[in-house]
Amino acid sequence: MSMAVGHFDLEEHRKRIRKMTDEQLLRHGKSARELVENDKNPLPVFVLQLKEARAEWRRRHPKNEL
Repeated sequence: MSMAVGHFDLEEHRKRIRKMTDEQLLRHGKSARELVENDKNPLPVFVLQLKEARAEWRRRHPKNEL
């Protein structure tokens, strides 16, 4: 049996995570990380969601450079 996977819209995902609070973004990132790290062959969509969550966090919380 095969499961149909819908189209992943990267721009819509970015818009959605930009609207999240920090707490929501952390929960989303942790969920994505669990899906990626607990699977030997994670779906590329989960890897991408984790990458985007991390990028959004870095955008919001840049490290101070001296």
